[in-house]
Amino acid sequence: MELIIKEDPTELGQAAGKQAADLIRGAISETGTANIILATGTSQFQTLERLIVANIDWNKVVMFHLDEYIGLPITHPASFRKYLKERFLDKVAPLKACYLINGENDAETERRRLSEHILPYHIDVALTGIGENGHLAFNDPPANFDTGDPYLIVTLDEKCRRQQMGEGWFATVEDVPQQAISMSVKQIMKSRHIICSVPDRRKARAVKDSVEQPVNPLYPASILQLHPSCGIYLDRQAASLLASGHQ
Repeated sequence: MELIIKEDPTELGQAAGKQAADLIRGAISETGTANIILATGTSQFQTLERLIVANIDWNKVVMFHLDEYIGLPITHPASFRKYLKERFLDKVAPLKACYLINGENDAETERRRLSEHILPYHIDVALTGIGENGHLAFNDPPANFDTGDPYLIVTLDEKCRRQQMGEGWFATVEDVPQQAISMSVKQIMKSRHIICSVPDRRKARAVKDSVEQPVNPLYPASILQLHPSCGIYLDRQAASLLASGHQ
């Protein structure tokens, strides 16, 4: 795990997006295709903006979706399908394949469908973030580090749901769905490269726990310490609680 600290969210996103683009091009050069995982949320705004202007043969890219609320229509402002469609898919050339999570389908059927699709693929690059509660995707603490299922049905804890409200996606905590379909920790960790973007002071405690605590399901993103090629991109605010040796 490598920490890359930038001054602000824009600089962070530019650096993370450039690294993602380089890795995607590298995978295409090596094998003729690149298989990627995309995240959503405020942490990914600048990263995706940088990625969509990169010189990439998108028709050689297969994309998987990290997580989505159960029961939320695609017309809702907080829909992650809507987010990826408007902020990424509508702005790049058509992909070779794109597997979005449809949270309006029967959840177990959708979970199995996605799991069957991703199993044959070796993921080259995964874009992720870290939640205020330390979650990785929607794997809230204590996260399941052991399951081999690629996708899970998960229940969101209150801190996670309050974060979604605080970021402006929902008017009240009660409006935030209680469940989601999330890629599992083990599936994320199978990725060849992980680029984790974490801006903002409100993430500082989660960053500190993820980087400095022993690997533990109570700090889900701490598992990234074990990944052989994971870059965690922070701004100064997100890095503000780290011990001096990590800054």
